[in-house]
Amino acid sequence: MKRVVSVSLGSSKRDHSVQLELLGQKITVERRGTDGSLVKAAALLRELDGQADVLALGGVNLHLRAGDKLYPLRDGQRLAENVRETSLVDGSGIKDVVEARIIKQLVQQQGWPKPGQRVLVVSALDRWRLAESLETAGCRLTIGDAMFALKLPLPFHSLRTFYAAARLTLPVLCNLPIKMLYPLGKKQETSVNCWKGFYERADIIAGDFHFIRRHMPRWLPGRSIITSTVTSEDREFLRDRGIKYLVTTCPNLQGRNFGANVIEAICIALLNKPLQQIKPVMYTAILEELGWLPVITKMDNGR
Repeated sequence: MKRVVSVSLGSSKRDHSVQLELLGQKITVERRGTDGSLVKAAALLRELDGQADVLALGGVNLHLRAGDKLYPLRDGQRLAENVRETSLVDGSGIKDVVEARIIKQLVQQQGWPKPGQRVLVVSALDRWRLAESLETAGCRLTIGDAMFALKLPLPFHSLRTFYAAARLTLPVLCNLPIKMLYPLGKKQETSVNCWKGFYERADIIAGDFHFIRRHMPRWLPGRSIITSTVTSEDREFLRDRGIKYLVTTCPNLQGRNFGANVIEAICIALLNKPLQQIKPVMYTAILEELGWLPVITKMDNGR
């Protein structure tokens, strides 16, 4: 039996494990949170190195993307240094492949997003291809990286403008502690009343769920969410706020939509090849064979 483990800087309350049989192979999948502790995450990675078949990094990326250029993220790279034997991924390959196609699928199947619809992208640097696809579809973007990561009231409304700013600032930002850029540990369980107007003006909110959840207003009827990592409790959270549609880019595995990092790790395990021989385009064939397509859920908010 193969073993896939996600080591996350997120809350341990969101831990989950499943046993799956996929394409004739049995796989155990675990998510283990370290409540924001880089020290615990590093120790856990060292412990699992050579023991798990594939490791996934959660709560921090190895790189941030601006256009076609990747910028190494200091804390992600430092954690990766603890892994010497086992393949380690952060989900960026799945984000580039799956999320680059999801908007076309939504347009074909649901008739939205429509040109002119307003979309709040909470972090384009984390999901550049998703933001790019939304802009190509004619949506009016509000790019929230400066707001959600840096707490600065500085929205961007085009990827071209944001790209120019990102190229100037990323060499510095990527060296900041990840806790300054992203909610970790208990912060993933609490909400902050901030950026309410940007949510209320948007038809669609897209991107990382922890950013979305942390700042979401109490009542947001009729909006749609495009994200990945959600638990059954997260679904209730969104339903209680009047969300109309939830689009998850990854499948529901026994009650939990794992993050892109876990899905990429599962693909690596199934491909059974050295990481250096694998290209993200190979994930498409695996996901299609598994029937793992983005899931569109119409929420019944009961109001």
